[in-house]
Amino acid sequence: MGAQLEPQAPPAESVTWIGRDHAPNVMHPVGNEPPSAGPETPRHGRRKWVVALVIAAIAAAALLWVRHVRTASPTAGAATGNSVPVVTVTSPGSRAVTARISFTGALAARYDMPIGSDTDTGRIKEIYVEAGDHVKQGQIMAKLDGAVLVPQVNRLAASVEESKAEAALSAAQYKRALGVQAAGALSAEEIEHRRATSLTDDARVKVAVAQLDEAQARLQRTDVRAPADGLVLTRTAEVGQIASPGGTPLFRLARSGEIEMRGQIAEQDMARLRVGQSAAVYITNVAKAFDGHVRLLGAVIDPNTRLGEIRIALGSDPALRPGAFARGEVIIDHDAHPVLPQTAVLADVKGSYVFIVNDKSEVERRKVSVIDTTVAGVVIGAGLTGAERIVTTAAGFLREGERVSAVQLRESAP
Repeated sequence: MGAQLEPQAPPAESVTWIGRDHAPNVMHPVGNEPPSAGPETPRHGRRKWVVALVIAAIAAAALLWVRHVRTASPTAGAATGNSVPVVTVTSPGSRAVTARISFTGALAARYDMPIGSDTDTGRIKEIYVEAGDHVKQGQIMAKLDGAVLVPQVNRLAASVEESKAEAALSAAQYKRALGVQAAGALSAEEIEHRRATSLTDDARVKVAVAQLDEAQARLQRTDVRAPADGLVLTRTAEVGQIASPGGTPLFRLARSGEIEMRGQIAEQDMARLRVGQSAAVYITNVAKAFDGHVRLLGAVIDPNTRLGEIRIALGSDPALRPGAFARGEVIIDHDAHPVLPQTAVLADVKGSYVFIVNDKSEVERRKVSVIDTTVAGVVIGAGLTGAERIVTTAAGFLREGERVSAVQLRESAP
């Protein structure tokens, strides 16, 4: 057997990727094909260089900024630690102020007297006054029908005359008996009987006179008269109306025409008021103020409203009409006091206070007493002399003992 030749493997074929430029009409399947490795154009090369330069510039700027922050941080921290707050202060001094307490209420008659009938039930016959009239004590205001009482008075008057005649007769008989007593013409029993008859007739005269006086008084009471000088506030009586004792008042009278204001005042203001303090009362559509004084302060505080009663005595004036709305002011103080801006005065559970800057430029809390609030500011009654440096704004953000830098407030020109 001759030697046999071994089969040779076929030569490996070189793989060549066909670019789009070489085979424009060949459709490439969608898959994980390697990207084309065609030659780069000059335009694409320039774009890469520009992007690289921009990135390098940004990186360099970031590096410089980080180095700057690390260098400046200790200096800034030291400056922050050493800085102190700057506050505005004022030294208000003292100025003349008038402290007032205001309240509202209504006008009323100081002595409101209801007037009605105090005799037997009767029909009103005539009316002589109207609401708004001034009357004198004893003046007739209305008259009831006395047709029933007049005959009674006449009958009792006749009874009095009859009793007097009988008393005179019995007295004469007793006198004659005494004249013949020495002669023995009459017995002692007869003389005593005549004496008793005379005394009885005298007593009957007194009874008749008393009954007549009562009837006359009842007849006189059919005239409804004013019990005092004053102003008629209301009239409910009408001619023909039946008036009876204990019924609806026929008139209401303001004795002496005196008017007062009755108002309600806050509990915290009651302690600062005194009887006799001057007051001013204002009513709607009247420009002038009516002068008065505190006449009465309530003895109790309403637990629901926390208000107390106050009464202001006023004079008699036609413009003062009971029932009108009124506003009152009581002057409680007239002296020199510091006046602060409202933003300078703070309050908490311990009361009102301010912050002042002492000689060490440290904040110090000072308790104050507020007595009034005006357009100019808050009036301080106690706690300040006016020479202190008082923090005017943002005091609520400060702490007691904190160091501050004080800047004096410039007063605006008046």
